Amino acid sequence: MSTTFWIIIAGAIATYLTRIGGHLVISRFDTIHPRVEAGLNAVPAAVLTTLVAPELLNAGPAEWAALVVTAVVSLRGGLMAMFLAGAAVLIVARQFVG
Repeated sequence: MSTTFWIIIAGAIATYLTRIGGHLVISRFDTIHPRVEAGLNAVPAAVLTTLVAPELLNAGPAEWAALVVTAVVSLRGGLMAMFLAGAAVLIVARQFVG
């Protein structure tokens, strides 16, 4: 079997062990401290930031326009509205701006 196959399998196993390990640790506690819960709730935003921030270093006008629209929509709309507005602006801006 190819090396790529084994890399994918190893990645899947590592992901599974990480997720099940976190679940097993947290499930041992009857109650979760509010600070721990707040930290766990912040994880998705932190992961999204690590995906978006490096792209901003090479961002052009289309990406910056999408970022601004996404930030403005996030102040009033929900998560889905924010995502759709940012994606729509990015697609349209890339078509016309370049």
